[in-house]
Amino acid sequence: MRLLIVEDEKRLALSLAGGLRAEGYAVDVVHDGLEGLHRAAGGGYDLVVLDIMLPGMNGYRVCAALRAGGHDVPILMLTAKDGEYDEAEGLDTGADDYLTKPFSYVVLVARVKALLRRRGQAGASPVHVLGPIRVDTAARRVLRDGDEVALTTKEFSVLEHLVLRAGEVVSKADILEHVWDFAYDGDPNIVEVYVSALRRKLGAELIRTVRGAGYRLEAR
Repeated sequence: MRLLIVEDEKRLALSLAGGLRAEGYAVDVVHDGLEGLHRAAGGGYDLVVLDIMLPGMNGYRVCAALRAGGHDVPILMLTAKDGEYDEAEGLDTGADDYLTKPFSYVVLVARVKALLRRRGQAGASPVHVLGPIRVDTAARRVLRDGDEVALTTKEFSVLEHLVLRAGEVVSKADILEHVWDFAYDGDPNIVEVYVSALRRKLGAELIRTVRGAGYRLEAR
């Protein structure tokens, strides 16, 4: 799952990003409303955490512009304000949820998970069966021949991305972009490490290497 945080308080934004990455999400951060609108409108995000008081363009306008453009990405609004009018205005512009600062990080994560779960329920089933492998993306559980397989957070995220595109060739760069983030500047071969771990735990035949192109999760 890929999240975008649009928040001009840099310390808060980086803290939230670090925590959400530890939960297994790929997270991008911008500190300006116009840049946030540009990134969010470009697609590719599963959820946007959007502050209201932003330079360039405030969160209300960003949210309204996204909805006017036909973008249905879930939006969780953050604000230092409080009061019924502010909440109503945020929701009227198309936000899916609203959180007033200061807030508990645990509450924010719960809201994020609830919005993502709701989005998943509105679309395809979260349970994917590929031969002996059963992947429940909502519960984040993997079973092989009925037995649960323990995966690390990143292992599950790599598998989830491949599962959602089962049968397609997925490049290493695509996996890096969706499981890590745009800012990742480490060794791209880290993907091979996680694919090897998944093969070891789930079976070498599950993930095929397509030479020079990437990986394909066998959909049989």
